Amino acid sequence: MPSNLSKEELSTIIQWDVKNWSKALDFWEKHADIKPDMKVLALGEREGGLSLYFAKKGCEVVCSDYNPMPDSTQKMHEDKGVSNKISYAKVDMKAIDFEDNSFDLVVFKSVIGALGNKEDQLKAIKEIARVLKPGGKFLFAENAEGSRLHTYLRKRFIKWGEGWRYIPYKELEEWKKEFSSGEYAHYGFHALFGRSERQRRILSVWDATSNWMTPKKWRYIHFGAFVK
Repeated sequence: MPSNLSKEELSTIIQWDVKNWSKALDFWEKHADIKPDMKVLALGEREGGLSLYFAKKGCEVVCSDYNPMPDSTQKMHEDKGVSNKISYAKVDMKAIDFEDNSFDLVVFKSVIGALGNKEDQLKAIKEIARVLKPGGKFLFAENAEGSRLHTYLRKRFIKWGEGWRYIPYKELEEWKKEFSSGEYAHYGFHALFGRSERQRRILSVWDATSNWMTPKKWRYIHFGAFVK
């Protein structure tokens, strides 16, 4: 966990399966030099968690979502004292309404699967590359396809599981073609089976000790940092 965040703040930023998904923040900090006043586009930010994270680092953040932003998100940012660093926008990630080379960072967490098909997902990746400045970075954490057991249980128990397109682990190489370089990793197997946040927290201990021996194609989270 980044040392400057409290447990409450980390929960607000990550929202669910916090122990495993928060590994993305460590990965991003390792592979991206995040500086104050960087221009950041945060996509799919209905709850505003990543926008809070980057605003706390002093970045100028566009907090965006395909749907209108809830009042509760803006109030949360006000309560956390970062509203002066955040603006809000309605953005379709398949056709991002910003000029080429506009942002130092484009970020998202658990968003692109909602597009539902590979063609639209690749359109979104091309758009992200377009709006990044040369040398800018695309930081992401996304739901991986995982194992056959993950696939079955998602369809059985997650209400949007049928419509969500989970990303196969080898497909990140196709994303990477839009960028000059990049790093990515895959994480987690057990915690997805938890039905509550407490259960997921307990199961994440197993992931922390066994991730190295779990086949990459079985892991259920992708982390990445790609450079334009």
